[in-house]
Amino acid sequence: MAFGYPIALELAGRRAVVIGADAVAQGKAAGLLAAGATVTVLATGPAAALDRLAAEPGARVLRRGWRPEDLDGAAICVAASSDPGERAAIAAAARARGVLVNVMDDVPCCDFAAPAVVRRGDLVVAISTGGRSPALARRLREELADRFGPEWADAVGVLGKVRAATLPLLPDLAERARRWQAALDLDELTGLVRAGRAGEAADRLQARLLPEGSGGPRRGAPVDREEPVP
Repeated sequence: MAFGYPIALELAGRRAVVIGADAVAQGKAAGLLAAGATVTVLATGPAAALDRLAAEPGARVLRRGWRPEDLDGAAICVAASSDPGERAAIAAAARARGVLVNVMDDVPCCDFAAPAVVRRGDLVVAISTGGRSPALARRLREELADRFGPEWADAVGVLGKVRAATLPLLPDLAERARRWQAALDLDELTGLVRAGRAGEAADRLQARLLPEGSGGPRRGAPVDREEPVP
């Protein structure tokens, strides 16, 4: 299976390079910025799109063709080109420097497949077909975007705060996993978050998680949290 091992990369503060106007148009620079990378863009093309990108924090736009040395110190590169020779040259320059590379629509020039992504805060749902059908990945992304609405960003925030509050009180990994599986009610969680009652959602979840006599916060005691604006 091509690209059969899915991973989520930590790119915060790391350097990414995006080559070509088509890569910019397909949102590759925007996606890398959303992941926390600092992004160098090498492209010529519609001035308005590049101007908007240049205004983004963490983005640097150079309106010229790429050079091999542009990849020095990068962690990842995403590129697009209509020239097969240029695509191969970008991949070779990246690999020579230990840079993960994805040259769009050229599988032999790719170290990874860039999935279609639904992002809701810290929740990231990625869909990949191993490069077989980008159209299918896009269609599934649209369906999942409807399934996972904006409330999921706050829902994940609630889960993170409850986990942090209860982790010291549930030291056994197997027991902790069992309790989370039993306690987690996604319909309740998202319904309360949508209603602006994230604090109540946290209290209910924590009450189900903590064993009696745990020595921690009493059941129903609020976790440290910030209420989202309803």
